[in-house]
Amino acid sequence: MSQALSTDVLIVGGGIAGLWLNARLRRAGYATLLAERASLGGGQTVKSQGIIHGGAKYALHGALSGASEAIADMPRRWRAALAGSGELDLSGVSLLSEAHYLWSPGTLAGNLAGFFASKAVRSRVDPVRGDDLPAALQHPAFKGRVYRLNELVVDVPSLIGRLAELAGDGLLAAREIVPLHEGGELVGLLVDGRAIRARRIVLCAGQGNAGLLAALGLDRPAMQTRPLHMVMLAAPTLKPLYAHCLGGGPKPRLTVTSHPAADGQWVWYLGGELAEAEGVARDASQQIAQARRELGELLPWVDLGEARWATLRVDRAEPAQSGLTRPDNAFLAEQGRLLVGWPTKLALAPDLADRVFANLERDAIRPSGQPPLPDLPRPPRALPAWEELLQ
Repeated sequence: MSQALSTDVLIVGGGIAGLWLNARLRRAGYATLLAERASLGGGQTVKSQGIIHGGAKYALHGALSGASEAIADMPRRWRAALAGSGELDLSGVSLLSEAHYLWSPGTLAGNLAGFFASKAVRSRVDPVRGDDLPAALQHPAFKGRVYRLNELVVDVPSLIGRLAELAGDGLLAAREIVPLHEGGELVGLLVDGRAIRARRIVLCAGQGNAGLLAALGLDRPAMQTRPLHMVMLAAPTLKPLYAHCLGGGPKPRLTVTSHPAADGQWVWYLGGELAEAEGVARDASQQIAQARRELGELLPWVDLGEARWATLRVDRAEPAQSGLTRPDNAFLAEQGRLLVGWPTKLALAPDLADRVFANLERDAIRPSGQPPLPDLPRPPRALPAWEELLQ
């Protein structure tokens, strides 16, 4: 039988939510242990586009929403962390772009959406022209308008690596996770037969939370998933682009981010309205054909003749909402010493950590220090999706 362990906080889930929370807790002096069944960041995190939203994309209909207000401070907090002066020291994490952009293709609807977005978020949006345009839009045929957002785009694999470093010896590869009860009370978890007692247990395993709750005999909080059908392409002609292409509705017509591949080429990762609703219903070949049409219409000067294409299905896990609406901010539910959370977006990981800290402070759970742990099997880091699919 493996040695039993005790810790202040036992975290299940090694995505952005668990890794960020773990690093915050350890910096504050708490003893932590993070258990991950597969790979670090291998669920939603490594499949995200890395955009640290500040709310502009939620104001395209002309008014600030709860979501845009809740997320407005996230770029500032992330920038401080990336500079090594924030709540975490993320210096060394690669920053793909200092800004994300709103891009109107020149249609009346797109220009109006851009206008209303800029009025709604004011200080968060600045028009850009000429040499300040993103490289992919610096072409004589481009006739649209571009707005620079006070947002940023991080290299997610680099972020996962840095947060894994901050975890120290507190990462544990896990296969089987079952509840540990004493006197009818949940006191910890059995991880591959090893008893781990904890003052707080935090489930932040994304879509995996549903199975963990079922193993605990719980059906609350309920979870919903909202699917995406993302598109990836790599070509020697691609230049970096980080932008939402505006359409006529409240959502971006197309969201493009660019990621460096191991072979030196840029990969464009396409989301937005393309990846939702009708995109989810298409098969891979249909979705790639639609992406070709969109790029051919919006960026006809980009040569895609040698492009390699792939699609990726992603299920965004969130707390259940009426009408399957998107939650405005991070979510945390409490059931005794069990906490269940979803950040709902990569950018909101600090918000989820704040909620856990509020729970600990309310219940006067102070750090007990960080005694050394025995050598534990560590989970591997996830590979970027494009390195696996664009071969």
